[in-house]
Amino acid sequence: MMANDPDVLIIAASETNSNLYYATRFLAPDPFIFLRIKGERILIMSDLEVDRARATATVDTVLSYSEYEERLRRRGVTSAGAVDIVDEFLKERGVARLLVPENFGFEHARQLQERGYELSTKREPFFEERAIKTEKEVRAIEATQRAVELAVQRAIDLLRAASVKDGLIVHEGRPVTSERIKKLINVALMEQDCVAQHTIIAGGIQACDPHNEGAGPLRANEPIVMDVFPRNMTTRYFADMSRTVVKGRATREMKRLYDTVLAAQEEAIASVRDAADGQTIHSEVLRRFEQAGYKTGLINGRMQGFFHGTGHGVGIDIHEMPRISKSGSRLQTGHVVTVEPGLYYPDIGAARIEDMVLVTDDGCRNLTSFLKVLEID
Repeated sequence: MMANDPDVLIIAASETNSNLYYATRFLAPDPFIFLRIKGERILIMSDLEVDRARATATVDTVLSYSEYEERLRRRGVTSAGAVDIVDEFLKERGVARLLVPENFGFEHARQLQERGYELSTKREPFFEERAIKTEKEVRAIEATQRAVELAVQRAIDLLRAASVKDGLIVHEGRPVTSERIKKLINVALMEQDCVAQHTIIAGGIQACDPHNEGAGPLRANEPIVMDVFPRNMTTRYFADMSRTVVKGRATREMKRLYDTVLAAQEEAIASVRDAADGQTIHSEVLRRFEQAGYKTGLINGRMQGFFHGTGHGVGIDIHEMPRISKSGSRLQTGHVVTVEPGLYYPDIGAARIEDMVLVTDDGCRNLTSFLKVLEID
């Protein structure tokens, strides 16, 4: 950050605001005030958090909220809010213009504008440098990915050990359900200090809806899409991986669909490098699918084919910039992105295969080492 960068204000809880956590590396469930004024990073903290912030936050200055409250109280302000505190601070510094995130609170913005402050917003990435991962950040993402792979391996091991009865997958006398596999994966992740939400274990026709988390018994000889994307609770960094498997034997049509997705993914990964255009990579995946006969669009009243993006950035949020999609982004060395093409046809089945890669000057490094195998005996 340079001294001539715009002056910045964020009022939020860093537990839910990733830009604030990125700027401060301070995790708190309640809102606090962050300012960057002429390059200086400043926190204004409550008595509850001020000492912890001074000890751990990666900022230049930590100020006491209650000291500003007391100053205002002496002037007759009996119930000072966050905007009052910010106003008092900015008047000291002679600041009248501020850059705020797009999701900045409406009421805070209204009150600041009423007091004469000029606010502007910026689309994500709010902090440009956040999209370029440091070596430490890449190691954190890789560590989360190793946890994902161990957890998914446990699911694969259970499916391999299971038998088939009346078309259902059965293990230890009980049908194997989406919920059972999700619990197995999520517990394995918790054992590695990772927490997952919305883990997808979707079988059969459920897998043809890419965000269907899956429910009920899983059937043999039908595709099961597994999409696992937890956050490490120590580092706060996510990982993201999808695999598609069949317990038993896939149909010839399903094998062809899976092989087409795998080939498209490998080709897309080979296209990832510094200065590559995410929109072009996505378009090439679509073109390859079309050439193979897999059309995308509304068919029999529902979307079929390939109707989501090819990839997205991963970091403190599960979906970050850049994008490999129809809107597209220019890739840069240091980006960590997923590559996850998929095809979805209720009459055939569904397949999605997802790896994370680190963009380099002349290509990319795959951060995912898990095998890609369709059939499980």
